[in-house]
Amino acid sequence: MWELLKDLAGFMAARKKFWLLPLMVVMVLLGALIVLGQGSAVAPFIYTLF
Repeated sequence: MWELLKDLAGFMAARKKFWLLPLMVVMVLLGALIVLGQGSAVAPFIYTLF
């Protein structure tokens, strides 16, 4: 997993594609919300956000 992140960071630095960073951050945050909403005690609080 860490190697994938290092490869993505290297790609963004080499190709000057820093606009991908906010997109990746949003995708990671949405993924974390999905994982937390699967059946934890945090789920009712997440559902009130939407």
